[in-house]
Parts: sequence; C-alpha cells; structure tokens
Amino acid sequence: MKRFSFRREAAIGLGVYAVYLGVRALVLRRDGRARAARNARRLCALEERLGIDVEPRVQARLLRHPRLLAALNVSYVTANVALTVGWLAHLYRRRDPSFHRLRRAAALSLVGASPVFLLFPCDPPRTLDRFVDTVSEVVDLDSGPVVRLYNPVAAMPSIHLAFAVVTGAGLVETGRTPATRALGLLYPPAVFATVVATANHYVLDGIAGSCLALAALRVSRAFER
Repeated sequence: MKRFSFRREAAIGLGVYAVYLGVRALVLRRDGRARAARNARRLCALEERLGIDVEPRVQARLLRHPRLLAALNVSYVTANVALTVGWLAHLYRRRDPSFHRLRRAAALSLVGASPVFLLFPCDPPRTLDRFVDTVSEVVDLDSGPVVRLYNPVAAMPSIHLAFAVVTGAGLVETGRTPATRALGLLYPPAVFATVVATANHYVLDGIAGSCLALAALRVSRAFER
C-alpha cells in the first residue's frame, strides 16, 4: 500500500510545473516566437498534404453559433485542468490505489512533452490569419499576467488532450457509477473537438497529445509493476 503524502504530492506538482515554466523561459528568451510562427506554418502545410486540415472549416461552422463557441472557450480555459486536478484530488482524498499511477501518468505527460516544447515551439492556430481568436473574448492569453502562467508557443503536442486521455482513463477505471465511466469515454473526444473548434490546437496536436498520454499511462503502469 503506497503512502499518501500531501507534501510529496505538492512537491511533485510544483516540480513538474517548474520544468514546464523553465522550458517556457528558455524558448521565449531566444528566438522562440519566430520559430513558433514558422513551425505553425509547417504544421499547417503537413496537414494539408495529409488531407486533415479541417480546423478552418470546423471553426467557420462554430462561428455561426456564438453562444456555443463562448461555452467552448470557457471550457477550454478552465475545465480541462480543473477536471484533471479535481479528479486526482478526489482519488487522493478517498485513498484510491489508482491515484499514484494516474498522477504519475499526468506528470509524465507534461514532462514528456517538454523536449518537444523546447525543440519545436509552435503557435496555436488562433494566431494565424485564417482563424479567429475567439478565446480572447474570455481571457487574453497572449499578454498580461496570464501569459506568465503558461507557455504560449506549446501547441504541439496538446497537453489538453494528454490530460483528457489520462483523466478519461481514470474515470473509466475508478468511476463508481455507469454515468461516471461513460463520461470517461466521452471526455477525450469532447476535448479534441473543443480545442480544434476554438482554434487552440491543430488536429496533429491532438493526435500527438493523445499518443503521449497513452504512452505515459503504459509507462506508469509498468513502473507500478
């Protein structure tokens, strides 16, 4: 039976976040902004060659439904991290034996993405001319105090999707009601649709983030064994 220690969990959480912010500082201190813009164009070109560049069409349809788009923007800014942290906190509080493995997978996802953030900074779609930055109606992510709390050039891979896959797996595995387990199955696709519709991630970002989370879950399970 693994020991539940609030101090240890706080240290792990703060340590992983420090790595994330450290990578952000390194990238933005150099020519990160210019590289991120170039990489965004490269990613768009690759998606066009693959025939999966659906983001402009998806957002164009959502722009006809401003209330729905506003709800998705609020969800993008608040719900993803809140649900991931909230569910892990719930598992910690009830001393669920799956907590350590799922927390480890979430931490591994962010740490595993950090080398990509460092070597391949990438602007989100909303910064490009053919998209509309609708999330700015909720919060300005590119200036002010908020921009100091996250990496604005870390679109690839999508940590939103990585966290969603880890959280979804946790809901399916540890949920005590059919509704909770069903939410676990639906949650990652819903997040994928949200990040694309709000022009915060590319399709390839979502695929990469999902694969990263699946690998983190597998490594975490192997580590536990």
